[in-house]
Amino acid sequence: MRNDTIRLLISCPDTRGIIAAVSTFIKDHSGNIVELDQHTDDSSGHFYMRVEVEEQGFSLTSDTFESSWAPLAKRFDMNCQLAWAGRKTRVAVLVSKEGHCLHDLLFRWQAGELAADIPVVISNHMDLAPLAQQAGIEFVHCPIVKGDKAAQEALLEKTLAGMQVDLIVLARYMQVLSADFVARHARKIINIHHSFLPAFVGPKPYHQAFERGVKIIGATSHYVPDQLDQGPIIAQSVCDVGHRDSVQDMIRKGRDLERIVLARAVRLHVSDKILVGGNKTVVFD
Repeated sequence: MRNDTIRLLISCPDTRGIIAAVSTFIKDHSGNIVELDQHTDDSSGHFYMRVEVEEQGFSLTSDTFESSWAPLAKRFDMNCQLAWAGRKTRVAVLVSKEGHCLHDLLFRWQAGELAADIPVVISNHMDLAPLAQQAGIEFVHCPIVKGDKAAQEALLEKTLAGMQVDLIVLARYMQVLSADFVARHARKIINIHHSFLPAFVGPKPYHQAFERGVKIIGATSHYVPDQLDQGPIIAQSVCDVGHRDSVQDMIRKGRDLERIVLARAVRLHVSDKILVGGNKTVVFD
């Protein structure tokens, strides 16, 4: 992924001339488009677009872009997100006791596969502290004392603010976040659910799948809303299971899916390749 570009994520009601107008705006400010994707949702009449522009030679800066862009945004009733690719997304990983997703994310991060910084791992347990510390990442223990989740979330917020976190990744963090917490971080929390949503929501989905005798199992990564396992889906994958597979076999196979699906979702987010419309995502991959 290039780190010398500016990325525009645009959504607006569909109408004629949007691509031409955006392209002309970029040309008029000495910009060179290196990537452009677009999608029209016929069911909603909404238009989505991702544009990547070379930073070198572009006459606008992060300070001047918004005022120059405003007339075009008003003309087409656009929502626009602007990201400068040279700035890496700062990611906090929240975990409980299971370490397979954390281990995979840290491996990919160390290998340079994720265009992100991971300054902190936060957990309500101490089990995975050695894994974070081995990677040279600060580990913060945020236990839930006497069931006081409000106090724990206050400590979470303090930690996230102090680390200037842009994205929260729930890597099998086995706690339900409050609606207030989620609202403060809307579209900034990614979860991995060990099921092919919308089937088998809630706890122990592999046990539910086993009882139903399913022939495939899956994993789903989604943005977190205030309703459990109901957020806009980013990535999914499945694998075959059969009558010989026990619950433990399903859990083992599911862990492989969870690693891959969560890593893909995080990569897409930090690469600015996701637009959300309602409870659906447009993913330019």
